[in-house]
Amino acid sequence: MTGGIDARSLAVVVFLAFVAVSLLLCGLAAADQDDPEHFYAGGGSALGPAGSGLAVAGDYLSAATLLSTTGSVALAGFDGVLFALATVVSLVLVMRVLAEPMRRSGVFTLGDFLADRLGDPSVRRALGITTLVVLTPLLLVQLATAGRVMAAMFGLPDGALTSCTVAGGALMVCYSAVGGMRGTGYVQILKVAVVLAAVTLLAGLVLARFGWNPFALFDAARHGSGAGGAYARPGLQFGHGLAGTLDLLGFQLTLLLGAACMPHITMRLHPMRDRRTVRRATVWAVVPVAVLCAGIVVAGLGASALLGHKAIQGADPAGGTALLMVTGALDPGAGGPRESLLFACVACAVFVTTLAAVAGITLAAASSLARDFAARSRARTAGRSGRSAGRSGRSAGREILRARLAVVLTGAVAVWASTYTHDRNPQVLLSLSFAAAASVLPPVLLYALFRPGFTARGVRWTVYGTLPLIAVLMVFSPAFSGTPVALFPDRDFHWFPLQTPGLLTIPAGFLLGHLGSRGGRKRTPARRAAFISQ
Repeated sequence: MTGGIDARSLAVVVFLAFVAVSLLLCGLAAADQDDPEHFYAGGGSALGPAGSGLAVAGDYLSAATLLSTTGSVALAGFDGVLFALATVVSLVLVMRVLAEPMRRSGVFTLGDFLADRLGDPSVRRALGITTLVVLTPLLLVQLATAGRVMAAMFGLPDGALTSCTVAGGALMVCYSAVGGMRGTGYVQILKVAVVLAAVTLLAGLVLARFGWNPFALFDAARHGSGAGGAYARPGLQFGHGLAGTLDLLGFQLTLLLGAACMPHITMRLHPMRDRRTVRRATVWAVVPVAVLCAGIVVAGLGASALLGHKAIQGADPAGGTALLMVTGALDPGAGGPRESLLFACVACAVFVTTLAAVAGITLAAASSLARDFAARSRARTAGRSGRSAGRSGRSAGREILRARLAVVLTGAVAVWASTYTHDRNPQVLLSLSFAAAASVLPPVLLYALFRPGFTARGVRWTVYGTLPLIAVLMVFSPAFSGTPVALFPDRDFHWFPLQTPGLLTIPAGFLLGHLGSRGGRKRTPARRAAFISQ
């Protein structure tokens, strides 16, 4: 048991070190948060191009990126590689298409941005609803994952999942409420360093096992998958029929657009002050994510080669445990996977990823709750009163208090709800989150940025027309019933053939935005010129 004690001792040391350093950084960031500008947008101006880019990369990386993508590579081969590639391409789209036009002083949420861009504060509530619909399922998955990984990391029984989830949620609330935007930015930078080191080490060990020959690794993975040549062709994840092909296309499109427009990602774009900062931040954001995704692909192939399809799917039908399982296979001298030093390092990295992602998501959701749903915020015109310069110290203090209370409320509700998702397939919640993000936010943002005739009514049509459509199609899809990995695997009431509705809901979002803007109140040329010039 000496190996087990060493492994768990290392896990405790790494975990406590990360928590201590993170809380210290958040405390330092909180020292100058005397107005909403610092709390909501303190990250971009203070961190510089490198720090801003790394903070974006940290917010962009989630437990789904690490666990689900690794499982997809292990079980579905080429499809998983496509998902990893789409993850990188999506971040490139964020930084090259959205980052520069979305940088804006005095803008903190998507509701702020659209109210300012369209000159109509009535869009705040619609964007606030969208933000919560997108982020809530993602937050629940991240919290449930944090609880499971913490229990596995410390060797705790399943009965401790609730306690671990509550502990992770408490840390998340501290990071978000105390540190604000700048504090969570520091946490994201620290997370990128930890995760990049762990995944690079794991990928190096996998390649070393196969003589540093990626072709030998891929051949062994294909043999372990039991799928033969199909492992190297697209279609293994969803099937090779028409429905499978459409599902693959829809999933890729949903992942590409949904990840690019997540509210906690776009929130980091507003504080970037100039084009030079955006260009330099792009490199610092994209390169770490690309390296990490390459490492994930190697780890997924290693899992298939060393463990085989049956062992991976037997532990989790969706392959969510493949990343942690391969660590045990790479350290056979330990008494078991959980007694491996490598397992302790990787588990800590996954937990760090989850905890930091939860903090960023919670801050974005709470910021939207505090600003987009507040009657005072809705009454403000054009979003310009978001600037802190014209406020008295008392009103600024009240807004910061309201924001921190929103963080606590969001965290408490999320922790309570996540305790009911431990025995559910997280893929359904992830699909809902990404489908909502991909179907509503790209039409709204792209139309607002590049189509002069887009109106607030177009925003409302997109939001209130697309979200119910997504809900209906998801409930009656194979993701909810009729398959072994469905939310209700013992029942079958699906009639919609696709697991991901994005192939229908994304065009519907663009169409509703176009139709809703026809005949509506247009922005005046003077208003549009004023926005572009700022």
